[in-house]
Amino acid sequence: MGRLPPTLPPSARAWLSRDQAILDFNTRVLDWAQREDVPLLERLRYLCIVSSNLDELIEVRSELHLKAYLANDQRGVYSVKSFEALHQSAHALVTEQYRLYNEALMPALAKQGIEVITHGQRNAQQRQWVKRYFDSQVKPLLLPVALDPAHPFPQVANKSLNFIVRLDGADAFGRENDIAIVKVPRVLPRVIRLPESVSPKGRELYVLLSSVIRAHLAELFSGRQMNEFSQFRVTRHSDLAVDEDDVRNLRTALRQGLEVRHFGQALRLEVSADCSEHLWSFLLKQFHLPKAALYQVSGPVNLVRLTQLVDLIDRADLRFTPFTPVWPRQLVPGQSMFERIAQGDVLVHQPFEDFGAVVQLLREAVNDPNVLAIKQTIYRTGADSELMQLLREAVRVGKEVTVVVELKARFDEEANINWAEALEAVGAQVVYGVVGLKTHAKMMLITRREGRQLRRYGHLSTGNYNPRTARLYTDLSYFTAEAAMTADMDAVFSHIAAQGVLPRMRRLWVSPWALHKNLLAQVARCEREATQGGAARIVIKTNALTDEPLMRALARASQAGVVVDLIVRGACMLPAGVEGFSDRVHVRSVVGRFLEHSRVFYFSAGGTEHLLLSSADWMNRNMMRRVEIAWPVDDPALRQRILDECLATYLADGVDAWVMQADGTYKRTGRLPQSAAAASSASASVATPRRARKGAAEHALSAQATLVAAYRDPSPVGEMPTQWPVRRAPKSAPRSAAKSASNSPPNSRR
Repeated sequence: MGRLPPTLPPSARAWLSRDQAILDFNTRVLDWAQREDVPLLERLRYLCIVSSNLDELIEVRSELHLKAYLANDQRGVYSVKSFEALHQSAHALVTEQYRLYNEALMPALAKQGIEVITHGQRNAQQRQWVKRYFDSQVKPLLLPVALDPAHPFPQVANKSLNFIVRLDGADAFGRENDIAIVKVPRVLPRVIRLPESVSPKGRELYVLLSSVIRAHLAELFSGRQMNEFSQFRVTRHSDLAVDEDDVRNLRTALRQGLEVRHFGQALRLEVSADCSEHLWSFLLKQFHLPKAALYQVSGPVNLVRLTQLVDLIDRADLRFTPFTPVWPRQLVPGQSMFERIAQGDVLVHQPFEDFGAVVQLLREAVNDPNVLAIKQTIYRTGADSELMQLLREAVRVGKEVTVVVELKARFDEEANINWAEALEAVGAQVVYGVVGLKTHAKMMLITRREGRQLRRYGHLSTGNYNPRTARLYTDLSYFTAEAAMTADMDAVFSHIAAQGVLPRMRRLWVSPWALHKNLLAQVARCEREATQGGAARIVIKTNALTDEPLMRALARASQAGVVVDLIVRGACMLPAGVEGFSDRVHVRSVVGRFLEHSRVFYFSAGGTEHLLLSSADWMNRNMMRRVEIAWPVDDPALRQRILDECLATYLADGVDAWVMQADGTYKRTGRLPQSAAAASSASASVATPRRARKGAAEHALSAQATLVAAYRDPSPVGEMPTQWPVRRAPKSAPRSAAKSASNSPPNSRR
């Protein structure tokens, strides 16, 4: 696979290419579709996930590469070379996707009695059924457009299915217009199951919408001969850009932007593998694209839509064993959340423990007459959210509700706008954050009257307030009634709403003010300790590492002797183990059944440990263009849980982990089970409980399977394996250590 050229930082050391790092991550995701120990329908789902991820990469990241190419820019991060390298790498990934689809997944499904059949494979009875379906359900919604001066090339929406047709002869008016376009409405299902009456006994047969239309395309052009045709799909730039300083109403501006998002600049063209040069060159010209942006694929042009096939097939044996989270161990069913949080901080590790605890806290707050006010940030909640309904109910029963809705959450803008309007309609105070910044911090703050005093209860999270993704993503929820922490949370809410000066924080690190410089200070502290001959350790778990000052600081600390372990699921631009630059930097990516999403930062130097959880990845946008938070964990038991479950266990993963090599490529750490029978020992199935204990890595358990086994076992979480030395936090006077951990210079805007 061709690789994107690295960018050059001022140190003249080459960072790895961010876009190549994203493509490499998707190669690791695609590996799940190749694994024989993964259930067959889940393999197909991973294939679709890679297509969806690649779509987003093109939609969001490729525009600058294309502009540089069209301008013949030979220098800079974005250039002719970067454009060609991006598509060379993407082409290789797409080629492997379709090879896997055609040569592995479809034949494997056929062996299970499940087939997606083409027109040529359908018998007479099946063709009759498809013909009736086309006439009644599809044809009435299709409108072919023959191109001529009065009928220019139509607007083709982003990622929509279309057909281009070349016709022989003249039209009804004697004109030689040989090209026609057929747009396929999104409302039509992309996968259709044939009824049992036309299917062999014991087999499930499906047809793709593109195959149905292809078989009857000629019927749309009565009186003319169809010469050739191809399905096609164009991917467009879809990142909404709104000048907040130049609009009177951000919500209105975003809603208007959503109306035209589907028709942004064309960036990629996908056509059938047998599409002729005459047709694809015509399309490239219409979309103003170079040939490198052309993808000729051996199958449906939109693999993402095959998730419909996964959902239609009712075969539990071809899916992951259903996973049900356990109720959080620190909580007693039936006990008041307020009563429990008042006794001490609570940690919930999702999805191994139930996100329902967060919903329960809000539900209690709504129904408790002593609760006076609720404040919450909303980034991604989904279109159907119980939390949002509870907030509306809170307003109806007379509580003061303030909601910070991030309207600019990418690809969730419409859902967030709808929720903002629904909450405003019942009287909630809705604010949209700080001009020029996205509010990415995840906080809920509840104010309750207790006797003659008011007490705050807070929830902070590394993830979103979305119950669906809480079952699919690994995240940490943190509940606290600590006065200093909740006072900081209240100050952040006030700052976002009133946009006044943020006061000095006692416990929270908040971007874009203190988070970045405090992280740099922690890395520098470890570097100084190592320079003086002491032991220092940094372990960071994050989704991406692309911020140059932080990467430079980690490399410098590594040179000084600090051991730096980075657990970075996605894009990491810092090369690992480069002699004289990042010698002691180790990078691993863990790609498991659940999406790794939690952010944990650990710094140890001079006998002092700092452990923080955060909403922020180590990217420039998180540090400088977002409101993010990080908070310390001081409770000794909770600290050890996080060290064991989120760091040590992932550093010991021998199944799902990939280790970065010095050239930026990744190598799997261990050997996978070779058959579905062995799947229970990998996170692919996580079906067989296994007591988590020291030495669990010998059983080829992945980190996630280890955690699943531990939470299903009634033994204490303290028996989680610790595969690297961790000094346990002192059990006495944790608060004094906390003051040291969260001390920071006065806040100043960066």
